[in-house]
Amino acid sequence: YNARRRQLAEVVPNPAHRALADLAARWQGRLTLVTQNVDDLHDRAHADVPTGPGFSLIHMHGELLKARCTASGTVCGWPGDLTPAEPSPFHPAGVLRPHIVWFGEIPLEMPRIEAALAQADLFLSIGTSGAVYPAAGFVRAARAAGARTVEINLEPTKGRGVFDDGVYGPAGETLPAFLADL
Repeated sequence: YNARRRQLAEVVPNPAHRALADLAARWQGRLTLVTQNVDDLHDRAHADVPTGPGFSLIHMHGELLKARCTASGTVCGWPGDLTPAEPSPFHPAGVLRPHIVWFGEIPLEMPRIEAALAQADLFLSIGTSGAVYPAAGFVRAARAAGARTVEINLEPTKGRGVFDDGVYGPAGETLPAFLADL
């Protein structure tokens, strides 16, 4: 995780990240962006664009630039390297670990995600295999709520038949055009 954290300084948000930020700036209702990525590219793309009160960004698998106390659960910003025995400033019995959801752990903010899916009018699945649960089940939850569902990906996934529509090609090209037409 230390190497990945350092690599964040070398990357910038791409046109797909910026298109989502532009959408959040002009959207008049609720817009929930759930990312499985642990980088800060969505945060940086949205930092320069004012978003409405209905916008929320959920990092369901955690964030590279944060650490969590193993004893108290307190989360804090942590831009530097983290050792396995890093003492926690929040609890004498705790150590800090990356604020990352590891295999076997429950993704973060699931109640908020489920509530957003239950109220969705439109569900976009962008750049994912759609094969890993619980995220792979989000499209079905959105469909059950009556949402229009769209897969935006390099190519159709094995779950393509669950979506109402599909847009295929590089997200940096296809997503800005799709969102411009919304």
